[in-house]
Amino acid sequence: MSQYQRIEYLIGKDGKIVERAIDISGSECIAVTAEMESSLGKVETRELLPSYYEYAEQSVDRHAIEQSQYEQP
Repeated sequence: MSQYQRIEYLIGKDGKIVERAIDISGSECIAVTAEMESSLGKVETRELLPSYYEYAEQSVDRHAIEQSQYEQP
């Protein structure tokens, strides 16, 4: 079964396009939007939303837990 990703595109009167990956965490949002971005042209700016950093924090926490399980006193 396919997993759907929610991506929002806002197109201004000047033709400027704003893309927003919704409920996608970590670098997955960049990977999911890469193909569409290359079709649209050059990315002028990229603002990472808080959900991007949530995944990084979870990954660091999990890594710390895994390390502590292997450490011997």
